[in-house]
Amino acid sequence: MRYASITKMKKPEFADLVAEVLESLPPAFARYLETVEVLIAPRPSREQRRALGLRPWQTIYGLYEGIPITEQHSGDIVSPATITIFQEPLERDFRTTTALREQVRRTVLHEIAHHFGISDERLRDLNAY
Repeated sequence: MRYASITKMKKPEFADLVAEVLESLPPAFARYLETVEVLIAPRPSREQRRALGLRPWQTIYGLYEGIPITEQHSGDIVSPATITIFQEPLERDFRTTTALREQVRRTVLHEIAHHFGISDERLRDLNAY
C-alpha cells in the first residue's frame, strides 16, 4: 500500500474531507444538524484558546460551540451551534491522506457527539478517543 505525503491541502480539498463525513451520516442523525454550522479554520483563535485554557504548546482538532440538543427545551430560542474543524493541527499531526481522512472523520464525529450532549468523559468511556 502506498501512502502519499501531505504537506498542505488547499482549503477546498480539506473541506471535501469534512463534507464526506457529513454526507455519510444516517438521515436520522443528519436532521438534527440542520441548524449546525460547520466551519473550517486554520487553527483555534486566540479567544478560543483562552476560553479553553489551552497552553501555547497545546492544540485541538475541532470545537463544538453551542447548546447541546439534550439541554434545549421546547419553545427555547437557541442560537445555532457551530462546529469548527482546525486544518493546520490536523495536517501537522496526520501526514498521510489515509491518516488525515480517518482523523478528520473522528474529529467531526466527536464534535457532533457534543451536539447530542455526549461529554468528553463519556466518549472516553466508549473508547471514542
